[in-house]
Amino acid sequence: MGGFSIWHWLIVLLIVVMVFGTKKLRNMGSDLGGAVKGFKDGMKDGGQSPADEKPVVPASQVTNAQAADKAERNTIDVEARQKS
Repeated sequence: MGGFSIWHWLIVLLIVVMVFGTKKLRNMGSDLGGAVKGFKDGMKDGGQSPADEKPVVPASQVTNAQAADKAERNTIDVEARQKS
């Protein structure tokens, strides 16, 4: 009624290898290792203070003067007339 012995674990491992195959298990292991490494790198990079980083300015940012010029060029001046 105790824990599993080494023989139980070897039988389970043999069944898993037979079901999935060694290539699939190797790919899953490398994917899992890459994910853990990426997570650790992300946590390491996320710990930097914001003062060290330069603020990123989007390239598509438009100043107020540019927006006003564009608005004037796109404005159509129309007179309203009443029907008689």
